[in-house]
Amino acid sequence: MLVVEQLHKSFTTAQGPLPVLQGVDLRLARGASLALMGESGSGKSTLLHLVAGLDGADSGHILIDGQALDGRSEAALARWRREGIGLVFQQYNLISSLDVAANLAFQAHLAGRHDAAWCAHLAERLGLTPLLQRYPEQLSGGQQQRVAIGRALAGRPALVLADEPTGSLDEASSDEVLRLMLQLVSEAGSSLLMVTHSRRLAERLQQRCFLRGGRVLVEQG
Repeated sequence: MLVVEQLHKSFTTAQGPLPVLQGVDLRLARGASLALMGESGSGKSTLLHLVAGLDGADSGHILIDGQALDGRSEAALARWRREGIGLVFQQYNLISSLDVAANLAFQAHLAGRHDAAWCAHLAERLGLTPLLQRYPEQLSGGQQQRVAIGRALAGRPALVLADEPTGSLDEASSDEVLRLMLQLVSEAGSSLLMVTHSRRLAERLQQRCFLRGGRVLVEQG
């Protein structure tokens, strides 16, 4: 459902253009999961931002179900972010003025696909049912990340983009949060593209690839 073809992206610096992505090719099938690894500064987050429609490439193409993402209007890109993807960040990005229940349902409401039964199922599976009336500041880091995962999946998006989703958690918590996320991504029928520095976590996904020298090297299996 996701095809990236010959994607190039540079950033302007005082010393001149800084190339980050130099002909990236990537494919992710519907319902599949792929871990994107690479050294810091290799462009992993940049690639996620381009797929999310948060920034534009210099050249190349991003296709979603065969339809080009590049060239879409700002309104169309906003609709893609609202309806087509779920985002999970390392820093959670929960809305502090909303309780857990409202944070969980937030993205689904924006997408016009709120399903109370599905949200309740997510809350139960993520161990959040007793915490629905609490606010983010009253939760541990692991609990906040579970809310962020539930929010990303509440609208059953076609694609989940996760940027170091367990990077601020200890090893045991990381393993448990990733286990739950993979199960729920599968239940939602979503595809998953996850940035991680951890080979141990990457091994849990169906495919792994490395971003090196501005290009992607894919490891099968």
